[in-house]
Amino acid sequence: MLVRLDGPGTLVEQVYAGLRAAILDGTLPPGSRLPSTRALAEESGVSRTTTQAAFDQLTAEGYLEARAGSGTYVAAELPDGSMSASGIRAASSAPSAPSIRLSAYGRCLADRRFEAPNPNHAVRYNFRYGLPPVEAFPYDIWRRLLNRQIQDVSLRSLRYGPAEGSPALREAIAAYLARSRGVACSAEQVVVINGSQQGLDLTARLLVEPGDAVVIEEPHYQGARNVFLASGARIVSCPVDADGLDPALLPDPGAGVRLVYVTPSHQFPAGGVMPIARRLALLDWAERAGAVVIEDDYDSEYRYDGRPIPALQGLDRGGRVVYTGTFSKVLFPSLRIGYAVLPESLLGPFASAKWLADRHTPTIEQETLAAFIDEGHFERHLRRSRAANSSRRAALLAALDDEFGGTIEITGSNAGIHVVVWFRDVPADRTDAIVAGAKAQGVGVYSVAPYYLTPPETAGLLIGYASLNEREIREGIALLASVVDQKPV
Repeated sequence: MLVRLDGPGTLVEQVYAGLRAAILDGTLPPGSRLPSTRALAEESGVSRTTTQAAFDQLTAEGYLEARAGSGTYVAAELPDGSMSASGIRAASSAPSAPSIRLSAYGRCLADRRFEAPNPNHAVRYNFRYGLPPVEAFPYDIWRRLLNRQIQDVSLRSLRYGPAEGSPALREAIAAYLARSRGVACSAEQVVVINGSQQGLDLTARLLVEPGDAVVIEEPHYQGARNVFLASGARIVSCPVDADGLDPALLPDPGAGVRLVYVTPSHQFPAGGVMPIARRLALLDWAERAGAVVIEDDYDSEYRYDGRPIPALQGLDRGGRVVYTGTFSKVLFPSLRIGYAVLPESLLGPFASAKWLADRHTPTIEQETLAAFIDEGHFERHLRRSRAANSSRRAALLAALDDEFGGTIEITGSNAGIHVVVWFRDVPADRTDAIVAGAKAQGVGVYSVAPYYLTPPETAGLLIGYASLNEREIREGIALLASVVDQKPV
């Protein structure tokens, strides 16, 4: 720790005064552990005898207490009653902070208070969307591959890596996307990012000026909307139906739209899958409008009905699509590895923006994931997860039908790991009460309203099912039904 030694008196007196001031202004709060006298002496450039003398004096006065075998701590009760823990906090917070001028970006963040939704971790039945079945993840295989990377660590892997990502992982991702999603790209077009959210942020930084028009779906993913708002974009919403976004409802190609953000493989949150004709129409519109399309393929690995449709990017002949994906929904969220597939004209600027943001994504985790994909473990895990999620989806749909019958409408059930449940005869203003009542019963469900710019008229819930087993799904939905059936006061 830093102790200022620029005051009057001997070195012992200066060390004593510096530590006492840190205790009284709350920098060292009651109960905090101090460094050893030897460590403090080395850091301060004084002898250990000096720091020991200062410690002894503070201990004698009641500011410090020594604990055998543990170290020296700030006393829980200080000698001056007016300087209790609460008194220190009040004193340290009393001076008003100076007003710091924020940039336009900073003012937007301060005004809008972008925050993640409350995940309801404590509830017994958490129908949180976006959580993969982590209990089925092959931990032993991952641990073995990770240990192998650590044991084989080389000087190269300890240095800064390329901003674009590990060459091995970029090759593995490009090959996987080609065979599973119809994405047409070379490994050089793949940039490894810290989750698809970073891909959205970097793309907005590169392409959006304050005041530019950006089209988003209605309803839509909040994380995308907030990125565009923070960049100063003018948001234009386009309603979706059972087939996702309808290009016929987009603004005139001459209206100056800069970006269109879409989730065509499983519209978030409503669940529509965009047919091939609409995908081609969207690409044609983007070409005429001079706009870029961000294709967020966040959970396309999970599809249960019908044949898969090639990614929008694979149909693009004009270099207009930025394709983003993530491993959070199929492996585990804390991995924080995603990817962006970019038109060649954006590769250089995007890689530079990535370098400026964080240099690169952690190398050892990238190399482990590359081996996980190359050795076939990733796709085997996907097949098992898809089968498990299919059974859980069926259990959810059956439970909803048993409990609610024709009083609800379900959308988005043919893909992904969540559905939206609309309560036909329940007004939207009861949604928060239903969510709170369910939580009181140990059930975590989530309102769909925050994903709309124009709030819906009926109550709707976003319900994920991948992180619960079939028994838990049935029990949780039964409890939810008991809450919904309660008459409002």
